[in-house]
Amino acid sequence: MEKLSHLDESGRPRMVDITAKPDTHREAVAKGLVRMQPATLKMIKEGQMAKGEVLSVAQLAGIMAAKQTPHLIPLCHPLLIGDVKIEFNTSDEEGLIEITTTVESVGKTGVEMEALTATAVTALTIYDMCKAVDRGMRIENIRLVRKSGGKSGTINLE
Repeated sequence: MEKLSHLDESGRPRMVDITAKPDTHREAVAKGLVRMQPATLKMIKEGQMAKGEVLSVAQLAGIMAAKQTPHLIPLCHPLLIGDVKIEFNTSDEEGLIEITTTVESVGKTGVEMEALTATAVTALTIYDMCKAVDRGMRIENIRLVRKSGGKSGTINLE
């Protein structure tokens, strides 16, 4: 088994030293689902939620979350994020919103955690803004689907 990179010789947490790594273009794509009643999704699309424009607010929350990742996840490096895109695909019949987040930067370490954090907070924001009308909503399957950059190159997970 490989040694864990976030532990020192004594087993205590440490930040990984990335100072000698070269800067490369980094990209990560994460996805997640919010499952709800089809009537709830209809209300979102028609702008009928009491808390406001759900997808716009959720998109903004996700972008802000990507930028705050090192404040939320211990030992994550603060990164200069070049771009965050959050897109939504919906299935009216199933009552699904699929969130796709793409984060890009040029730097010494990847942006996977930023993409995953943005996806999770986007989903949580949708949930928060809609929970009064649909208590059975579920956040599902938040995962990394692709990453590129650095010495490992491109890794497609689906």
